[in-house]
Amino acid sequence: MNTTDVLKIVDHTLLTQTATWADIKTILDDGIKYHCASACIPAAYVKQAADYVDGRLPICTVIGFPNGYSTTATKVFEAKDAIANGAAEIDMVINIGFLKDGRYDEVEEEIRQIHEACDGHILKVIIETCLLTEEEKIKMCEIVTKAGAEFIKTSTGFSTAGATFDDVKLMHEHVGPGVKVKAAGGISSFDDAEKFMSLGADRLGTSRLVKIMKNTDNGAGY
Repeated sequence: MNTTDVLKIVDHTLLTQTATWADIKTILDDGIKYHCASACIPAAYVKQAADYVDGRLPICTVIGFPNGYSTTATKVFEAKDAIANGAAEIDMVINIGFLKDGRYDEVEEEIRQIHEACDGHILKVIIETCLLTEEEKIKMCEIVTKAGAEFIKTSTGFSTAGATFDDVKLMHEHVGPGVKVKAAGGISSFDDAEKFMSLGADRLGTSRLVKIMKNTDNGAGY
């Protein structure tokens, strides 16, 4: 597998609180250059970014981020606003407390409402695996499948840990037909990326792989 095969499933990501337009523009330029799946950026920059890329790169953004405890109505508004501003993909954070309280129907209904608000655009559901038990991870695979979202995603990258090989394998084994897996948080090498892909990751959230490419004289290998 070469770098192109890996980068085409990468959401090239910048979600730090200090991100400026100059920083975002670099992410967009690099995402276009390396043919990434999308650029995942803060919602405040979505309209400006969508205008800038002019169809050359899908724009992804996050809602209910990073803690997930906004109300469902707030998350639905965020999703609609992002889509109206030009987002092609939405990554949402679940209400982790509701999951731990066993309020499964409410967690599922929230995902379903946000998916409807996405109006045909891709929805990825962040479950923050580092905060969950194995049983809760499996339950979320079931809930995401039933709610109709396109992806289940490991992590925000803002909690205690990111994606692990075991979590991606577990999620891949327990999601229903048609639901894909996104690994995010801490993916720092192409070897790691290929391992995640071999275990069932269909998308990767990271900025480090593009940085490696930019520091490599020969873009065909690593």
